[in-house]
Amino acid sequence: MLVRLLYASRAVDASPAAIEAILAQSREHNLSKGLTGVLCYGGGVFLQAIEGGRSAVSHLFSTLQHDARHKDVELLQFQEIEERRFSGWTMGVVNLNKLNHSILLKYSEKAELDPYAVSGKVSFALLEELMATASIIGRA
Repeated sequence: MLVRLLYASRAVDASPAAIEAILAQSREHNLSKGLTGVLCYGGGVFLQAIEGGRSAVSHLFSTLQHDARHKDVELLQFQEIEERRFSGWTMGVVNLNKLNHSILLKYSEKAELDPYAVSGKVSFALLEELMATASIIGRA
């Protein structure tokens, strides 16, 4: 059974090197576990969607909750799905600092990433728009 999990967290270290380390580890791990998804970050905040088998996704989320690189980990959405939306990425990435901030303003009160202040549905809509506008990179 396929599921999709959407969560938010705050980066303990938001340096480019720290982000690259997270992405490299995610891509390596996710490939072997059949997981796909996207990581969106900006202003020290992560918004991540993870898709795959229920057990693999649940286990990964449990691991993330105890990962010292993340704090304030919050589940935004968990649902059974019929098909993946991010199947082209073992872990796609969006650096919001490099995007037109009007995309963020469309989905929140301010032109900044704050998934803590909006619903999981709104956060997922943002990710879908980023995918539709080819803002997700790192196809693997």
